Amino acid sequence: MKTIATNRKAYHYYEILETLEAGIELSGSEVKSCRLGKIDLRDSFAYIDRNEIIAYNIYIAPYAQAGIAKFRGEPRRKRKLLLHRQEINRLIGQVSQKGFTLIPLELYFKNSWAKVKLGLAKRKKIYDKREILRQRDLEREMRSSLKEKTR
Repeated sequence: MKTIATNRKAYHYYEILETLEAGIELSGSEVKSCRLGKIDLRDSFAYIDRNEIIAYNIYIAPYAQAGIAKFRGEPRRKRKLLLHRQEINRLIGQVSQKGFTLIPLELYFKNSWAKVKLGLAKRKKIYDKREILRQRDLEREMRSSLKEKTR
């Protein structure tokens, strides 16, 4: 598995409850651009539209060597995510609950197929973020105090 892009901000803003793997529908020049690593998952999300899961705002830079402009594609176009019908039906039930959304976390190649790691997420509250920062500070202080005691 070769990871191409990760959405690190998603872990800061969302609590990831569940992850699953989905295929992504790309054109030929988009695949070449992905292999070069010219992709950005920031501000991307997935939405269920007519029993299909569509990814929005995934930025894939146009491939420079693609001859005609129409083959380069639009950088932020909608892209269909490929899942089994049972998985889509289960996600429809979960996303319909208040506060849940689908966030692309990673884009990678698996056996020459482009895959997206999709996360079922719930938005974190501001006080949750503060609590996490407070816990990190406490852990850092404990580690440093343990280091000093062992010296």
